[in-house]
Amino acid sequence: MPAQAAAYFIRQTAGFEPEIGLILGSGLGGLADELENRVVIDYADIPDFPKSTAPGHKGRMALGELSGKKLICMQGRFHYYEGWDMEDIALPVRTMKRLGIRSLIVTNAAGGVNPGFEAGDLMLIADHINLMGVNPLRGANDDTVGPRFPDMSHAYPESMRALARKAAQRIGIPLREGVYLACSGPSYETPAEIRAFRTLGADAVGMSTVPEVIAAVHCGLPVLGISLISNMAAGISPNPLSGEEVIEMGKRKAEQLKKLVSEILYEL
Repeated sequence: MPAQAAAYFIRQTAGFEPEIGLILGSGLGGLADELENRVVIDYADIPDFPKSTAPGHKGRMALGELSGKKLICMQGRFHYYEGWDMEDIALPVRTMKRLGIRSLIVTNAAGGVNPGFEAGDLMLIADHINLMGVNPLRGANDDTVGPRFPDMSHAYPESMRALARKAAQRIGIPLREGVYLACSGPSYETPAEIRAFRTLGADAVGMSTVPEVIAAVHCGLPVLGISLISNMAAGISPNPLSGEEVIEMGKRKAEQLKKLVSEILYEL
């Protein structure tokens, strides 16, 4: 099995047993550079692993310690719009589960759909809407990994979100909370689509995260999700949307996100 082979390679290479997994979104990979006793493994060296081609994604695993926790961080994720199958996108989560992580933190850069948001806000993900048209659990189910029909009622547990709220309050970082909606991309959404998403109850929109969270819930991992609102979405922002804008905002807010995640880790 690909996840088993990948986990074996990482364990043999790093000699490390992580407790918590992190998936770092566009422009946010710098958090992994803060790890102590860091070991870095390129995706290209891991058996059966895809290669990250998205701008702002380094394409490597970083293992080490931060805030007293043993972490494994994805510096770059895999997106459906890159041409990868859903199994490829879910593979890192399943690999980290086999390495022994007990919880997963996912971050992403997203467009603001809620008109009360501003570019640069951090949003705690309370729930998601999957409009990608695909699901990583499609096909034969491995009952040793998880159930055929996993319950998604508590994909982002309130207990995890409460820890994040307390951590943000302690260090004085404002934290929004809302629903993340995922599209397949890579084109940005139209103003009409954004109006429809707002009607559906979305607060932010992006092109990732949801497949990874579904895979995590399937294999029994509690998830904490944080979106950086890198720009306001089409029809709300007066400016043309661009990938460069997303990466630039990630760099500007990286320090704040590092502080927040580091504080949250103390509680996990």
